[in-house]
Amino acid sequence: MNDQARDPLFDGWERLDWKERRERRFQRWLEAPGIEFQSEKARQDYRERAQLLIDVLSLRKPSRVPVTTSVGFYVGKYSGLTKKEAMHDYDKAAAALVKFHEDFQPDFQAASVAPARVFELLGLELVDWPGRGLSDDTPWQYREMEYMREDEYDALIADPEVYFRRSLLPRFGSAFGGLAAFPPLTDMMEATTMLFALPAFADPAVLEGMERLAAAARECLAYLIAMGGAGMDAAARLGIPSSFGGLAKAPYDILADTLRGTKGIMIDRFRRPEKILAACERLVPIVIEWGVRQASRPGGPLIIFVLHKGADAFMSDADFRTFYWPTLKAVMKGLIEEGIVPAMFAEGGYNKRLDVIADPELPAGSVLWMFDQTDMAAAKQALGGRAAIAGNVPTALLALATPEEVEKYVVDLLDTCAKDGGLLLQNGAVLDDAKAECLKAMLEAGRAWRG
Repeated sequence: MNDQARDPLFDGWERLDWKERRERRFQRWLEAPGIEFQSEKARQDYRERAQLLIDVLSLRKPSRVPVTTSVGFYVGKYSGLTKKEAMHDYDKAAAALVKFHEDFQPDFQAASVAPARVFELLGLELVDWPGRGLSDDTPWQYREMEYMREDEYDALIADPEVYFRRSLLPRFGSAFGGLAAFPPLTDMMEATTMLFALPAFADPAVLEGMERLAAAARECLAYLIAMGGAGMDAAARLGIPSSFGGLAKAPYDILADTLRGTKGIMIDRFRRPEKILAACERLVPIVIEWGVRQASRPGGPLIIFVLHKGADAFMSDADFRTFYWPTLKAVMKGLIEEGIVPAMFAEGGYNKRLDVIADPELPAGSVLWMFDQTDMAAAKQALGGRAAIAGNVPTALLALATPEEVEKYVVDLLDTCAKDGGLLLQNGAVLDDAKAECLKAMLEAGRAWRG
């Protein structure tokens, strides 16, 4: 709240409705504070590209269809890097990002891959990566385990922050082990009570853990500085904005992806469904606050949700309506109220979810749905006039087809879904491999289409 009080973006915030708040955020994005453009052309290109997305999100027909990429290791592959190099050598990874932006000219910046050296310093158990458990040219992988035990729901629900600090994070990575010895900070509510709480901070396990976390934090800053430099180059020199304002997760996915795992959560749906529902409800305000905090920094207007365990293949329609959608919708509504655009990346297929996600409780023109294997014509029919959509050029097409086949797919997609606006063209799944000529064909066909 104090940060908001100092930021002119939030002047009179409580008097604004969600559309007025969102317009404030859009205007700040267009104004690009902190970006020193290297030419007037770069400034103009930046504003034109940002306006394309604003028009799409607002369900207006833009001057042309905005085109972008959802990429993972492809950025490094295009520059000849192994996946190990892309995750370990930040200078090479940043140079690869600069080259990708120069050569492909997407309307919005590409993302960088995660930093393996940070994972190493954390002693992270959550994932394997090239050089630790995987070959040099294998993408990093999640190690799905039951990090939260089946009898720990009540502890999570009672106080998620304490549970994460004292139980969960030490299981995620050895560098977090010292956090378990921290006393509750509420023990230090008075000068005298501090005397009994402070000695815990001299515990050798705490001191070692703090040193390891500090080393990981410094490494993370080095990574962010390198990648941030590539992003600033894209904006200031090439006029390519970042649309990214932050990340969030569906409450159910917090449980199903990371805490309980696929097997654990499926068993829990039968044995303790009431605990799942209570935990998801408890996580709603935490996820909203997380998203708002990220979006309060200068950056793109989108808070991106990568949706996993709500896909068609993971649960029935009844379970989706019971376990997944209600708390996800509550998070979305909370972000929308703050003028933030939830960008919902529906991995896999959402063909059976379209009637549910076209929810009239979500204001028209407030959400972006990004589709992977969903029928785009059906998505347009269900969500047209309600939400913007993005997608869904298949990864296999970009890796195996000809540029002519890609162009035909794009034109057919745009003819079906883009004639009245509301569409962002991008590939479906995150791209690790592709033919450069096919990816360029996708972008060029989208830029050229006028409907």
